[in-house]
Amino acid sequence: MKKMLEMPDDARIWIYQADRFLTEVEIVRIKTEITSFLATWSSHGAQMDSSFEVLHHRVLIIAVNESQALASGCGIDKSVNFVKQLGSEMGLDFFNRTLVLYDNQGVIAEAPLHQFWAMRKALIIQDETLVLDTTLQALGQLRAGFLRKFQDSWHAEMWGR
Repeated sequence: MKKMLEMPDDARIWIYQADRFLTEVEIVRIKTEITSFLATWSSHGAQMDSSFEVLHHRVLIIAVNESQALASGCGIDKSVNFVKQLGSEMGLDFFNRTLVLYDNQGVIAEAPLHQFWAMRKALIIQDETLVLDTTLQALGQLRAGFLRKFQDSWHAEMWGR
């Protein structure tokens, strides 16, 4: 399995945000489990050229170089089921989309979406506040900046509606 740094910019990524910060022991377990999974991950019988990273003690990123084999529905389903099962075994939810991670004076903080919007309304969250962008789809986008200014994020689009 390649390291994430060895993957091309056009590698497809999936971002899974845990519903709480991970301990060092949990990160070691996740790395062990996902390494085993990715070693056998296939789509329509073709081995997936893949990698992963755990960022900010909170975010699991899986990358696939699709120049070798496309991540089809069955392959994607296998990875989603793996992440769901891993989360269930560890008491984690990687599919809670109601939590926003943002930079609070150099520390990654979280807020439920409704609280995040209240903080925006109260000007605690400003245009320059950095938020983690979980909507990225390619590794090159991630490399260009996982933390984005609120004004450049999907949150700004929602705020303007």
